[in-house]
Amino acid sequence: MHPFTLPLAKKTLTIDNVSPLLLFGTHDVHLRRVEAAFPGTRFSARGNSVTLRGPARAIQMIERTFDELTSIAGRNGVVTETDVSAVLSLVVSSPDHVKSHIGQIVLYTSTGGMVRTKTPGQTRFVRAAHESDIVFAVGPAGTGKTFLAVALAVASLKRKQVRRIVLCRPAVEAGERLGFLPGDYRDKIDPYLRPLYDALEQLLPSERLTAHLESNVIEIAPLAFMRGRTLNGAFVILDEAQNATAMQMKMFLTRLGVASRAIVTGDVTQIDLRSRADSGLVEAQEILDGIDGIDFVYFNKGDVVRHRLVKEIIEAYDQRNRP
Repeated sequence: MHPFTLPLAKKTLTIDNVSPLLLFGTHDVHLRRVEAAFPGTRFSARGNSVTLRGPARAIQMIERTFDELTSIAGRNGVVTETDVSAVLSLVVSSPDHVKSHIGQIVLYTSTGGMVRTKTPGQTRFVRAAHESDIVFAVGPAGTGKTFLAVALAVASLKRKQVRRIVLCRPAVEAGERLGFLPGDYRDKIDPYLRPLYDALEQLLPSERLTAHLESNVIEIAPLAFMRGRTLNGAFVILDEAQNATAMQMKMFLTRLGVASRAIVTGDVTQIDLRSRADSGLVEAQEILDGIDGIDFVYFNKGDVVRHRLVKEIIEAYDQRNRP
């Protein structure tokens, strides 16, 4: 039997501790979004209460949805469309799960804002980063892997848990196309590293970022520059790791010195190497899983926080590539 079929039920929920406007959204936009997610249900809001009518199972799930959104509103003082989508995704996929802890604060920015988790996958990622010295974050584009990794690194630097941040990416086209780009060597490699600069520019004031880059407190470099180094007291990030070869992956992971931590991010569906088998990220999942102190976190399309169409694009490609 479909979970949203009979028996029908009616229940009135009273919204306490948070403003109904905050929870329901302007012009009830959040309320209508939740209603649309459960076919056959009808909502009627008045004041600080909302009456639910529909299949009993759906109403139970709607109650859990509002419980979670109320918790988010209490923690963050705001409920966004992304919050609503993330909670609905969690409740529908895991109807017996009550508390997801979405909205965990990762970093307070200098402008008074804050970086916080927006999806269950992001929350698992942040928790793993606090518990393990090496974390692999694997999943599709748009799930916030790189941005959250950089935010975690900046937070560790601010708390003086590390002395420096090292960010790197493989430049997989260096053998052919790079030589035709204009400028000196730095000009040639910067396009590969630009996403890391973009993340840092959102998290740090420009003056402080410039000072950190000039003093090498923050270093951004191609993966090849890591060979032969030992990184002590550092937060090290390897981004776009699906394009690192198996040899490069081993080289990167063995750079870690005393009091260092590492995050490796990548999307195994976007490998630019000649063969999928060449990817160090693919191999790492096979041989490093189960080692104490190393954690793997997997994101899915439900964790996408970019434009709403990104989820549909990912699903369309997944369907095309299924055997």
